[in-house]
Amino acid sequence: MKKIINMMVIATSAIILQCCSAEDPLNDNVSSTNYNYNNSSNTVTGSTSTGSSDLQSLSVTIDRQTAEPAATVAEYFPDGEDNLSNNSFTTEVTIDLSNPTAKTENGVTVTVSGGHVKADHGSVKSVCYQVSGTTENGSLTIVGDKKYEVVLNSVSITNPDSAALNLLSSKRAYVVLNGSSMLADGPTSQNDHKGTLYCKGKLLLNGTGSIEVYGHYNNAIHSADYIVTRPGMNIYAKSTANHGLKANDGIYINGGILNVEVTADGAKGINSESNIVVNGGRTTVVATGGGVYEDGEAKGGAAIKCDSTYTQNGGEVLLKATGNGGKGLKADWEAVVNGGTLTVMTTGGTYSYSRDTASPKGIKIGTKNVHGRLDINGGTVNVYAKGSEGIESKGTIDITGGTVSVASSDDAVNSASTFTISGGLVMGYSTGNDGLDANGNMYVKGGTVYAISAGGAEVGIDANTEGGYKLYVEGGNIVAVGGLENGAQLSQTCYQSSWSRNTWYALYNGDNAVLAFQTPSNGGTALVVSTPGTTSLTQGCSVSGGTSCFLGMGYTGSTVSGGSTVSLSAYSGGSGMGPGGMGPGGMGGPGGWR
Repeated sequence: MKKIINMMVIATSAIILQCCSAEDPLNDNVSSTNYNYNNSSNTVTGSTSTGSSDLQSLSVTIDRQTAEPAATVAEYFPDGEDNLSNNSFTTEVTIDLSNPTAKTENGVTVTVSGGHVKADHGSVKSVCYQVSGTTENGSLTIVGDKKYEVVLNSVSITNPDSAALNLLSSKRAYVVLNGSSMLADGPTSQNDHKGTLYCKGKLLLNGTGSIEVYGHYNNAIHSADYIVTRPGMNIYAKSTANHGLKANDGIYINGGILNVEVTADGAKGINSESNIVVNGGRTTVVATGGGVYEDGEAKGGAAIKCDSTYTQNGGEVLLKATGNGGKGLKADWEAVVNGGTLTVMTTGGTYSYSRDTASPKGIKIGTKNVHGRLDINGGTVNVYAKGSEGIESKGTIDITGGTVSVASSDDAVNSASTFTISGGLVMGYSTGNDGLDANGNMYVKGGTVYAISAGGAEVGIDANTEGGYKLYVEGGNIVAVGGLENGAQLSQTCYQSSWSRNTWYALYNGDNAVLAFQTPSNGGTALVVSTPGTTSLTQGCSVSGGTSCFLGMGYTGSTVSGGSTVSLSAYSGGSGMGPGGMGPGGMGGPGGWR
């Protein structure tokens, strides 16, 4: 398996989806289940929420209808030659798959065997294949020593025995989508093919049409090199046998509507043995397969998996993994989010084989042997992990900007090493463990932080004091339900208070309301707050205007009125309230979405 880290300079700068089914020629039904959680009202004009739980509805569903978001960053091409605009293909060769004809045209040899067509352009340059027609038992294979263009004009190809579109030239293949096309293979193969659409060279997808690709034997789309997508196209890829979109040397999503579904155990929706870069478009991936035992270890499936670095500069990425051991996003080396929206849902349990297990994760960075790194510098990251950790890095986590909202049953955000927050809006909400957890040092230097723990021994913001590490509070606006880790070094004054559940509060820095927030249905007994200036807190307030954050549990820039002032006392450390401390008002049984 390749592990390639490229040092690249890449330009940086509504989540409720409608479902639309696709027609598989082998009657393979499309899964478009809508997973919602935590319906609650966004109305915050009263002292308490009007909903029955803490978070607003979030769903991830296949959506082939809604227009892709406007591009936010420039397209990136690994090589300038990859841009179709920098090329000219003027030597046209027409192929009608409904009535294929053997011929030699403009130096290109076309041979026919039943419904199977092979085109060989040899050393002829600037060849453009204009392909049309339908075949229910055929294929198109292209070979040659020069780069070429393939225009799919509402093509429909079903090959029960092998690949439908087999691009065997190792040179660049510019595939242009024009109209609505469909490719499908069968569950058996005469040649152990790797994909229904297979490309030996670089697969460069262009055009404003659409294509459906169904993989019943192996991957739906596979490039032995890298894949580039562009704005305007609409791609649906589904595999019931392996991965949806696979590339050996990288995947670069500059735009387009990309929907991917995989159902096989251990399968990945989008799988790259190198980097994945997202600059635009809307990418939705649903992985429903369970775990597998291979290469001597238990493994789960994943919506997106890359062996090197995942970078998101723009666009919308929506991921869902429902199988045991499944991951929403898994990057073996590093993940960097600079912009765009990344939404992840996982609902599976642990996959076990003999004594080995694979745990589900919303986002997992790193491996058993690689100390990964997660950097969030901008954009929006939403993670919901039912039954697992929300975000885990096997190395460090560094958040300098953007909005990060994580709700989970285990640690909401966990770092195996140093965890630093110096900017942005960050929420970690756990119903079963710590809100924000570092196995090394934890630094809060800036930004706005809302951390919620399950209570008991769990705290809102945790560091590995047992290992000789420490929590350092040096700045930022902080709300911690469940308190702070024992022995924290507080360079910024912190305060403690009792709290009432399902209630709207406002945190002030002087006269400025820096965060309006809703308390959870249940959580740790301590409430610790802090700002860089004069800190005060109001309870039962009304909030209007501003910008929603934290999956509906917070607002910034709002007008706050009414409510009552909360009595604050100095907080010197520890996860409890200290002498005379109080827990949540009106405590009952656990509530919320757990």
